[in-house]
Amino acid sequence: MPTQPKLTRFNQTVLSKYQIYNSIFMTLPFDTITKTGALLPLFHETCQKGFSKKDNPTTIVETFFKKYQASRSKESQTNLLFQFIQYIERQVVLFDAIEDAAFPVVNNMDGIGTLRSLKESVTAENKLETLKKYLEEFKVRIVLTAHPTQFYPGSVLGIITDLTEAIRENDLLKINDLLAQLGKTPFFKHEKPSPYDEAVSLIWYLENVFYKSFGTIYDYIQQNIFDGEHIENDIINIGFWPGGDRDGNPFVTPEITLKVANRLRETVIKNYYRDIRRLKRKLTFKGVEDRITIIERELYKIISYQESTLTLASFTKELKEIKNVIIEKHQSLYVTEINSLLNKIHLFGFHFANLDIRQDSRKHEQYFNDMVNTLIENESNIFPKNYFDLSESEQVKLLSNVKGEVDLSLIKNEETLKALKTMKVLKSIQKTNGEVAANRYIISNNQTTLHVMQLFAMLKLVAFQDKLTVDVGPLFETITDLENAPKVMEELYTNPEYAAHLKARGNKQTIMLGFSDGTKDGGYLMANWAIYKAKENLTKISRQYGITVIFFDGRGGPPARGGGKTHNFYASLGPTIEDKEVQLTIQGQTISSNFGTLESSQYNLEQLISSGIYNSLSDKDLSMVPENREVMTDLSERSYKAYSDFKAHPKFISYLEHMSTLKYYAKTNIGSRPSKRGKAEGLVFEDLRAIPFVGSWSQLKQNVPGFFGVGTALKHYEDNNEFEKVQRLFKTSDFFKTLIENSMMSLSKSFFDLTKYMSEDPEYGEFWNIIYNEYETSKRLLLKLTGYKELMQEEPAGKASIAVRESIVLPLLTIQQYALKKIQELEKATIKDEAQIRIYEKLVTRSLFGNINASRNSA
Repeated sequence: MPTQPKLTRFNQTVLSKYQIYNSIFMTLPFDTITKTGALLPLFHETCQKGFSKKDNPTTIVETFFKKYQASRSKESQTNLLFQFIQYIERQVVLFDAIEDAAFPVVNNMDGIGTLRSLKESVTAENKLETLKKYLEEFKVRIVLTAHPTQFYPGSVLGIITDLTEAIRENDLLKINDLLAQLGKTPFFKHEKPSPYDEAVSLIWYLENVFYKSFGTIYDYIQQNIFDGEHIENDIINIGFWPGGDRDGNPFVTPEITLKVANRLRETVIKNYYRDIRRLKRKLTFKGVEDRITIIERELYKIISYQESTLTLASFTKELKEIKNVIIEKHQSLYVTEINSLLNKIHLFGFHFANLDIRQDSRKHEQYFNDMVNTLIENESNIFPKNYFDLSESEQVKLLSNVKGEVDLSLIKNEETLKALKTMKVLKSIQKTNGEVAANRYIISNNQTTLHVMQLFAMLKLVAFQDKLTVDVGPLFETITDLENAPKVMEELYTNPEYAAHLKARGNKQTIMLGFSDGTKDGGYLMANWAIYKAKENLTKISRQYGITVIFFDGRGGPPARGGGKTHNFYASLGPTIEDKEVQLTIQGQTISSNFGTLESSQYNLEQLISSGIYNSLSDKDLSMVPENREVMTDLSERSYKAYSDFKAHPKFISYLEHMSTLKYYAKTNIGSRPSKRGKAEGLVFEDLRAIPFVGSWSQLKQNVPGFFGVGTALKHYEDNNEFEKVQRLFKTSDFFKTLIENSMMSLSKSFFDLTKYMSEDPEYGEFWNIIYNEYETSKRLLLKLTGYKELMQEEPAGKASIAVRESIVLPLLTIQQYALKKIQELEKATIKDEAQIRIYEKLVTRSLFGNINASRNSA
């Protein structure tokens, strides 16, 4: 039977099943569900009709109550709106589970971008040896972050997993029970999770998904590309931020970091223990059974906190010896299973994931200065008394050669002490879990060489006097910092002591680039182009000094934060950008939507691996030709000006504060860290975190960071009869094509009818119209540029998924806007009704969740 088109497969396995199971959910025998389930379709229809007539959300809500529920009291009406929100949250979960269950059917698991497809194409082109050579060095690291863009508690994640399995098996009785369980399980977190809670939530994915999917991929590569030979390179590994990311999160302490590292170690050893128990049932042969029993006993000792003599090295050695016995004496029976476990041990060691530490350069400077002042006051000879009078270059030179050990008992400032103790914790984790367990420290908001050297010196003085086994990774975020990055790195590469440190680390330098804050600072086109150019310049300067630069991309889920179809970005980079490793952050719903099941995890990992390899093995010249670079630079500069002017508008901050859900993000309890970095009372743009910033535009269905400035930039070429230049750029540059198609996703998730009422607002009407006009211009010109008749034309299944999700949350968004408008009215009243304001604020906060989760990448 021929394979149906992707859209047909989506309609058959996702859309039709959603309609069936949603109707079952609506008829569950619970009063609140039955009544809500009967009324919600009527409210949904009222919303659709109302927006098509250009009604505002207040009119739509009032029309619904007048027409269908006229006898309800005001209090009863509000209660029904809360019930609608709770019901829609569960509809989103149901749709997630159905889409997850259908993943291997909708997506071709052996199609383009998978390892099987890659192997077939390189074999056909006689490039298998080239591929093997490349895989001996190439790595992909996905780094899980605790950034708060998803709120599902553990109980709901469990239901989603079970529901996905039941739907895949078409088990109607089980589905019915799980839908009933879903209806009764609370979603709302009454307290913020601790950083440790966040870590435990994400370790669930490591234990239940990544352990298996990483192993499956590695087994496939070993068996099918390397003919069963051992590969020294691990190829794929996991980075981990919860419990280590201190940037703007005062709740992450040295004790939490140590606790998370221990939990990671325990979890991976539990997984080995389970696998050994399964093997024990099969390896019942003479000369093998007793040896497996001893391993089982030692692993059990570790997870039950008893003394054990088992080390990672002895565990690996013993398993290899058992494997040899089976090959020699037992006809290689079950050798594949032993090999698979050896591969997992090779991938995960006793650490499971590489725990990163991250902190802001401004904080480091504060801690560093406090440490130096304390040492000088206590007559220490580590720093000269005139240290702070030295020039920046003199300070850098001194820090390069600094020697000694800091006595932490001298440090009185609690924050400084925590920061320095964290450095000791790093060394402690390396001792118990292995060096790779925690050997990277990221400096966010890095601006200068001094910022790197301050951390370099602190690490050496506090914990690593003998040998610094930690990589220092500067994170460049703003447009200015991206432009200055090559100069900073050249100063480091030409510093003899830092160069010696790099040599000891294999002449590799990790540099992180921030898409989220880059977009917030410079707008969509400029951020992406500035990062592209920074990568080119950093590659050039690194190669000049014999350093392999490893780019670590700080990406969020939505296109506005470097997300979207991420693997397309890596497949579009040319030879001017170093590509030995692909490293990127995965956060929020992107973890559950792209890596939440074994199938989606395997598929998306394979896409990342093959996209990175494709960039190197392809005969296609991906270099950007000079005339295209000229157009790309011009577009980004015009876009940057439009975005900068927009940001400078006197109503910009005020609009976000009063007309969006920005200030409600802090009340959602979906993450452990505050919603802004600084302590200023008012809203300061620089202190805004990228997630609530992008998320607030998403809740408004305006998605500004994903398109603003694009239309203005393109219009210049249309007005000057030079549009063929940008059309040529689109047709000949994979990089630009990917940018444009991801921007289309942001536009597809925009719905300006929701906030059309704002266009008549005496204070914000003009500002709303600026956004709407840019949206209309961007949409019109992107369609003209691509030749498409509609947005996302080339991704019909993705477009259909977005359409269903947007339809599910339409009533929820209507309620949110209605509540925001009510709050504005109540706050303008002569006598404020604080009780009513609190109720409507709660409606706004609760309405955030369903929309966040339905977006799957929050814009």
